[in-house]
Amino acid sequence: MSSSQFILDTLRQDITETNLQLKALIQDITACAGPLAELHNLNSAGRSKISALRKSIDKFGDIAKENREQQLLKEVVLYREQLSSNMELFKKANIQSMLTIEKGIKDELMKPANEETALRQRQKRDKESMVKMSSNVTEQLLTISRQLAETTQRSADTLDTLVTSSDSVVGTQEELKVTSGVIGQSGQLLNKYGRRELTDKILTFLAFAFFIACVLYIVQKRLF
Repeated sequence: MSSSQFILDTLRQDITETNLQLKALIQDITACAGPLAELHNLNSAGRSKISALRKSIDKFGDIAKENREQQLLKEVVLYREQLSSNMELFKKANIQSMLTIEKGIKDELMKPANEETALRQRQKRDKESMVKMSSNVTEQLLTISRQLAETTQRSADTLDTLVTSSDSVVGTQEELKVTSGVIGQSGQLLNKYGRRELTDKILTFLAFAFFIACVLYIVQKRLF
């Protein structure tokens, strides 16, 4: 086994393992009902897995481009699509968890208190906590949105490399038939990518708009 093949196999294993770990973290974030510190810890672990997954995919993509092998380039496109999907799920899980925590705080505030002073102090702490949480989660979601855009652009670059590689194939009649099939597959991938990019943009915009509306509603309820 060549050193290049060994590196590719290692990267495949790393990508698969990290992807599974990220999915598990997304499930934990979805189920998180507080406290806020736990959500922050889960977010930190999730961002770390996303960063590690992106680095492994980038290394795999660099080797694929150097070898100019169509099968490897297709794997890169698939890995980037999986990463984009997981990042979108990561954003949605954060929004759901934040709403759950906010509901828990609201329910706590509705409980009768023995002392009026204790109630006012708890309300003040909860307001400060919600404002801080909203600010932190907003920043995190904006970061994930930028990362989604970067991942989408990398997928487009990889598809361009795949098309270029297909165009450069020359040889016998059998090789020409294989090249024709690859070009057809590249066209399908480009169409799929175009539809996915539009859908991702719409979903990202709707999720962000929904989140901003939630933040404004929370701040209004707490401050007025």
